[in-house]
Amino acid sequence: MHAPVACSTCIWEGRIDPSGSADSRVKRPVLTSPTFIALAFANLSCLSGFSAYFLFPLFVAEHGGDQVDIGIVMGAFALASVLCRPWISNMIDRIGRKRSYTIGSLIMTLLPLGYLLFSGDLRTFYAPLVALRIIHGVGFAICITAAFTLVADLVPPERLNEGLGLFGVSGLVGSAVGPLIAELIIRRYGFDALFHATAGMGLLSLAAHLPVHETYVHVLKVTQTPFFKVLKKGRVLTVALVSFLFGFGLAAVNGFVSPYATEKQIVFISLYYISYSSAAVLTRLFGGRPADRFGEDRIIPYALLVMATGLFALIFLEGEGILFASGFMAGCGHGFLYPSLNAMAIRNQPVNERGKITGMFTGSIDGGAFVGSVMLGFIGALAGFEALFFASGLALMAGLGIFRFAGPNRAPARRDA
Repeated sequence: MHAPVACSTCIWEGRIDPSGSADSRVKRPVLTSPTFIALAFANLSCLSGFSAYFLFPLFVAEHGGDQVDIGIVMGAFALASVLCRPWISNMIDRIGRKRSYTIGSLIMTLLPLGYLLFSGDLRTFYAPLVALRIIHGVGFAICITAAFTLVADLVPPERLNEGLGLFGVSGLVGSAVGPLIAELIIRRYGFDALFHATAGMGLLSLAAHLPVHETYVHVLKVTQTPFFKVLKKGRVLTVALVSFLFGFGLAAVNGFVSPYATEKQIVFISLYYISYSSAAVLTRLFGGRPADRFGEDRIIPYALLVMATGLFALIFLEGEGILFASGFMAGCGHGFLYPSLNAMAIRNQPVNERGKITGMFTGSIDGGAFVGSVMLGFIGALAGFEALFFASGLALMAGLGIFRFAGPNRAPARRDA
């Protein structure tokens, strides 16, 4: 098997000397290179456009939908990400990270304009809406998988968790900005203006990534590992299972907080997402280095517990205080959990399998989000929002049990970071 060669980006980042001398490596390379920053801004724009649709359930409800409809419409987005993940992962390892991101960002730019076609009762455009949500989900899946694979190529192995966490800050900021902008636009101008705005966010993401150099270039043909064969690796399988349950919990955050807060007559709905993202950003800024030093296996159990507690707290929602506290706890758990699971999956793995492994990780989250959206929608319709958030918290606790049982299948953390 021929291995991929180091590309000009790696040299430009100061990680590899053109002469090949091992002495050219510095002990702690700088993470925030121009390529890293450009990609982070692209990711921020992409996630702002994505998270603006956390308020999309209000659009569904406005057109006559109930909790089951919300679950199906929101779940369709995640379902698309799951079904196309093997193809996306192979594409990223075949045509490159940057070209894949270009395709995804084009979809994120054009697709929101399709929502402008829908008006009247939900039943009159149900199938086309679900179809559009599926295509939207494909675009987002391409962007997120390509971006994190590209960053994994850029970040030095001894700072992997820290680098992935720092890059993730851009997405978390976008996840706070998106719902806030969406709420302001919807109140003043309506949903049509929101769809135009999210198309603009996709265009910003497309433009911002153009200066980024490709990090993975095939000079000779590389024997590709089948997508599902990667899943058989014990550590990857453990991460996939825990990530699935993580995604189940995220379905509650992404799809049901806004209608629940509306039912409780809370005016400032986006307070939850601001609190959530702020907490996650703080953990990313200060938690990445300890995770690299002491190991992801020590971080992940606490992250699952804290996020579950945040979801359980929503059972007692009566005002903005609980909304803020719940978002902060869930955001802390998310802030530690996402980069730790990602780093655990790809640490010490071959570079030509990183696209597939990253796809397996993000695809498992999307799979959990789809199943969670549908199941939680039915639970909410039958037993109310309180039961819905209780079930989502239980999913995170189940993830804790799986991780404790299968925890030995992990890669050793770097102690010299």
